[in-house]
Amino acid sequence: MSESTSTVSMASTAPKKGGGRRKLSLPVVLLIVAGGLALFSLVRVISGADDLTSVGQVSGALQLAVPIGLAGLGGLWAERAGVINIGLEGMMILGTWFGAWAGYQWGPWTGVVVGIAGGALGGLLHAVMTVSFKVNHIVSGVAITILATGLTRYLSNFTFAETEGGSSKQSPRIDAIDRITVPGLSDWLADLQAEHWFFVSDLAGVLGGLITNLSLLTVVALLLVPGTWWVLWRTSFGLRLRSCGENPVAAESLGVNVYKYKYIAVVVSGALAGLGGAFLAIITGIYQEGQTGGRGYIGLAAMIFGNWMPGGMALGAGLFGFTDSLKLRGGAVNVHAMLLLLAILLLIVVFWQLYKKKYLQAVISAAFSALLFAWYALTDVLPSQFVDAAPYVATLLVLAVSAQRLRPPKADGQPYFKGQGK
Repeated sequence: MSESTSTVSMASTAPKKGGGRRKLSLPVVLLIVAGGLALFSLVRVISGADDLTSVGQVSGALQLAVPIGLAGLGGLWAERAGVINIGLEGMMILGTWFGAWAGYQWGPWTGVVVGIAGGALGGLLHAVMTVSFKVNHIVSGVAITILATGLTRYLSNFTFAETEGGSSKQSPRIDAIDRITVPGLSDWLADLQAEHWFFVSDLAGVLGGLITNLSLLTVVALLLVPGTWWVLWRTSFGLRLRSCGENPVAAESLGVNVYKYKYIAVVVSGALAGLGGAFLAIITGIYQEGQTGGRGYIGLAAMIFGNWMPGGMALGAGLFGFTDSLKLRGGAVNVHAMLLLLAILLLIVVFWQLYKKKYLQAVISAAFSALLFAWYALTDVLPSQFVDAAPYVATLLVLAVSAQRLRPPKADGQPYFKGQGK
């Protein structure tokens, strides 16, 4: 069968984008974004949490969202080829260590490259175990995370511990990567945001955070999201890779080397997670033991929230990054304001469920909304323990809400034996 015929045949059997859902037009998307920003502005005005949409808040949220997004992007590559990559956390750990080890000696960009290589090695190990030896994907991923934790701790004892400024738990300082700020426009947006006007100042804060003190490495990471979409959904290579995650037997019968594409996908997955780890170490200027803090798992949650699509994954990573940044700027005050936001969102859900005649769900949503309104009204700030747990609580809530609309690749996590399609 010819190359073009194979591609057409796979295209005819591949799942439709978005799982068969109607695609939102650009004006509708912009309207939803504007509505969300208006809701944030309303919460800011009522609660007095003026830092909720400030330039610093948005900039910090972006920096925290990037490593989560890179881990999620890595998970997307692997799972679109049918391999569950629960080892993203371990690959990020390898990326942080190798990125810092090379970065303090030969410069930050060398650290980025070596960090990517470290994560890719973890991905290669996962591919060998799951694709070639048919080890359970969850077991393999957990084993890689445990191995990466122990290996980096062992390596730190005779590398960082013997260098000036380092120890067995952290590296010496790493030189910073250049940052960019749009002159003039950045200052104007910051001044506009400081006025605290409804919606206008919030929009200025969001735009200002995207063009102020932005690391070049952040720009590279952001470009990988549309880059992944283009490769996986607009090229024949991407079509073959995704066919391995949907129906590998049919893909092999059409001449696709399923093993090769699975290996490529999982190695790229590890490389992206390694880049996320290197980002953490290099942006902060130092490697510290336990630096990833579960971001690999949160990245996996962002990917699931995004329904295995790059755009949705990026939205999920942004949500988790924003939640994480709340405790760094304004702390308990900002997280307390989020109670009001959640209560209003649940109230909107109530009206939507009533419109859909889902009365039981509407009652449950109304009860939770009332509890959140009461919690917000009866307290001024939240306990520090809850503030620290906010990103993880957000992860659980998002997964619970999005669980009913998920559509993973059909062959995700299933073992495949070469020759099944012949």
